[in-house]
Amino acid sequence: MASRNRNFISMLISFLIIYGTVSFASAGLLLFSAKHVIIINELATRATLIVHCRNKGEDKGVFSLGPGDSFDFRFRVNIRKTTVYTCSFAWPDNTETFDIFRADRDHNPRSKVGVCSECIWSIYEATPCRDRRDGGQPYCFKWSS
Repeated sequence: MASRNRNFISMLISFLIIYGTVSFASAGLLLFSAKHVIIINELATRATLIVHCRNKGEDKGVFSLGPGDSFDFRFRVNIRKTTVYTCSFAWPDNTETFDIFRADRDHNPRSKVGVCSECIWSIYEATPCRDRRDGGQPYCFKWSS
C-alpha cells in the first residue's frame, strides 16, 4: 500500500510540474520563474550610459553602453517573490537610480504593468520605460533618485 501511495504522489507531482509549466510559464508565474532583463541605451544626447545593477546578494557589475547598445542579465524570482534589482545609471552631468526589476511590479499579474518574463527597458534622460511585447505604448516610470 505504501508503494502505491508513493507512486500516486510521484505521478501527482509530475502532473503538477508539467501542468504548471504549460499553464503558467508563459505568464512567468512558475515558482522560481526565470527572468531576462534587457537594458537599452536610448539617450537622445547619444551619450555613453554607465549601468550598475545589483540586488541584496548579487552584483551584476558595471557596464558602459554606447548609443543603442544593450546589457542583459538573467535570474530567478525568489520563493517569497520579493526579488528586486536596482540599477544606477550615469551619463554626463547625471546620475539616476531605478528598480529595474521588482517582483511586486514585474512578476504580479495584478500590477498595472503585468508580468514580464523578458523585461525590456529603454533608458531615456527623462525616464526609464519598460517596452511592451505587443508594440503598444511603453510603461514609463519616474527615476527613484
